Amino acid sequence: MRKGRAWNEIRRPKITSDFCPNANGSLLFEMGKTRVICAATVLDEVPDHAASKGKGWITAEYSLMPYSTVPRAKRPLITRDGRAVEIQRVISRSLRGAVDLTRLQGITVQVDCDVIEADGGTRTASITGGFIAMAMAFRRLMVQGSLREIPIISNVAAVSCGYVEGELLLDLDFAEDSKAQVDLNVIMDGGENLVEVQGTGERNSFSVDQLLEMISLAKKGITELVDIQNSIIHHPRG
Repeated sequence: MRKGRAWNEIRRPKITSDFCPNANGSLLFEMGKTRVICAATVLDEVPDHAASKGKGWITAEYSLMPYSTVPRAKRPLITRDGRAVEIQRVISRSLRGAVDLTRLQGITVQVDCDVIEADGGTRTASITGGFIAMAMAFRRLMVQGSLREIPIISNVAAVSCGYVEGELLLDLDFAEDSKAQVDLNVIMDGGENLVEVQGTGERNSFSVDQLLEMISLAKKGITELVDIQNSIIHHPRG
């Protein structure tokens, strides 16, 4: 039995805006003991494949800081960790899908997600916080006159859920995730449409009905996260 919050309750995010003053948009995003610095930087260059189609670009990098876990995580010096590469691709795809790239011509937004403390849900926190940082950067470009309109199509946010010792739980922390029979990472847009679902039967297979139950539970959490995103984006220093 989970202690401290209900089975269908997310860890309430704590957000510190403008955490990295040199970035165009940034925040410290905390869900429980998981803490991620998300920073969006605007670059006046675009990859050739996007420029040839008259589009801008959104890309992300994800790093697990060595001191974020116990035992200490190794710092990738030459070869990137495969898990980190996979996660940053998911973040990049999710953020790009939230933007009309044709309204971002000549601009790349680089979103850096650096995990400084890991307690489950680091990829989902990076997506949810990365969107806020990106939106902050767009607002700053509008104020500066570099953009005529915000190119965002929809919010994007993510949360985990799964079955732990037979109980369905939302937003797994590390202790819960490590014991999960089934876990799922769900990414949705602001219209509650699925962007990506990553699920694994760690110790057991799971039914289609269980999958639908998990997605429904994740939708509840993501709806709450989208509301929080909007409150920060429209009142960044609130």
